[in-house]
Amino acid sequence: MERCPWCGTDELYVRYHDEEWGVPVYDDKKHFEFLVLESAQAGLSWITILRKRENYRKAYDDFNVEKVARYGEAQIQELLKNKGIVRNRRKIEASLNNARRFIEIQKEFGSFNKYIWSFVDNKPVINHWMHISEVPANSGLSDRVSKDFKKRGFKFLGSTIVYSYLQATGIINDHLVSCFRHKEISKFYG
Repeated sequence: MERCPWCGTDELYVRYHDEEWGVPVYDDKKHFEFLVLESAQAGLSWITILRKRENYRKAYDDFNVEKVARYGEAQIQELLKNKGIVRNRRKIEASLNNARRFIEIQKEFGSFNKYIWSFVDNKPVINHWMHISEVPANSGLSDRVSKDFKKRGFKFLGSTIVYSYLQATGIINDHLVSCFRHKEISKFYG
């Protein structure tokens, strides 16, 4: 069974690749989780964040955006002491800010999901890469989304992080054509 080479042989990475990466996400809670995790990843490897994911779930009230949006200095201090997550004040503050911006989008569009999928007219971008070297770090789409995020006040969500988020949530299918998941995930799109 051929997989995208980036997941290597690490069991956690392989499971993430095989079961989750690139599967279309339509749930606001899951979108918020990926935004927090992807922004925490900036400058780090994704496997580092995956290994901390359960700690993030506990620390961020299971990614309840309403609760996270109300976090203040006391929660920031608690998060800065939590060895199970990335203890970077700017990233933590950005995640709280982003929770508030996320709720604003929900109010404006009815859901974050409607907002984010509108960038692709509710049709995912299905790429047909043959080699891992072809997969870009960003795209015109991630540039547009990142620019709109910035305009709305989001932090730590530049084009490269946004591209990773779009891949993770299935808005972009970047599994290599040779990977067994490329065809399987394309079925999700109808």
